[in-house]
This record gives sequence, structure tokens and C-alpha cells, in this order.
Amino acid sequence: MNRAFALAASLGAALLPASALADARVVTSPEALPSGHERPRVFLGGSIDMGSAPDWQKQVIEALHSEEVVLLNPRRADWNPAWKPEANEPEFRRQVEWELAALDSADVIVLYLAPGSQSPVSLLELGLHARSGKVVLLCPPGFWRKGNVDITGERYGVKQVRSLDELIAETRRRVANLARK
Repeated sequence: MNRAFALAASLGAALLPASALADARVVTSPEALPSGHERPRVFLGGSIDMGSAPDWQKQVIEALHSEEVVLLNPRRADWNPAWKPEANEPEFRRQVEWELAALDSADVIVLYLAPGSQSPVSLLELGLHARSGKVVLLCPPGFWRKGNVDITGERYGVKQVRSLDELIAETRRRVANLARK
């Protein structure tokens, strides 16, 4: 049971601020990012591959649903593969700009580079944020550039984990640390 709900049950919900009873908020591209920053923000970056990669973001969202966090999800249900990956394509530009803004506003950047995927945008995101201290990375064997990712991660102190469960646990730990500050 969520600690806030247990506390609410014992003290009475009327004695707690509304934020103490809140669950995770999911913001999916191209939805506007929240204007305030009252909760830690977690960007769910990594393999999407135009929708062909497994929806690992859904698993992370389900696992963190009771956390007091904003989950920034770039995987959009209405993605149209006919949109050209060009700067003058309005919906493509909207997606890229949303992702860049979400990455910059994130307190934690989760990157999962799935085996069998190439994820060039995720590699770019890793390069942009490797030195930030915000990245938690899962890059299992079978990812086409695992060696590059491992060496880059080692050089810049990127926290690497070995499984989706460890990725979720490390994200929870970081969110808890941020909430204490």
C-alpha cells in the first residue's frame, strides 16, 4: 500500500494536502509539460524504433504508478510513420522539440536500449546527457552498439543496470532521494 494512502487512512484524508494522495502523473508527447516542478520528473527514453520495440515504458509506468512523480513518455500512440524525419515536418519537429524539452526538465533520465534495436535517437540522447549524472541505463547484450554504450557509460559515470527490474529499482531510489531534498 502506498505510504500516503496508509497515512491518510490512519489520520483522515482531510488532514493531508492533496499532493500527498497523488499518484504518478504520466505526460505523453505531445502533451504540454507541467509548468511547475513540484515532483521529480523521469524521462522514459530508449528503444521505441517507430513503435517496433517492446513497450517497456508501459511496464515502467505500471511499476511506478504509486510514486509521487511525473513520468515523461515520448512514446505516442498517434505516431504516424509517414511523417518525414525532417525539420520542416511539423509533427516530427513537435516530437523532437518535446523530447528535448522533456530531457532538459527531467531529474532522472531512464534509457533502455533493447536488444535487436538500433535506437539512434536514444544514442544521441545518451551522448547529450551522459555527463549530467541523471542517466540510468539498461543496455543488455544484443544491442547493436553495446560496446560503444558501455565504454561511454564507464567514461562519464553513467549508472548501468542489468535488468528492467533493476532499472525500476534504481529509478525508485533516485526519485526517493529527490523527494527527500
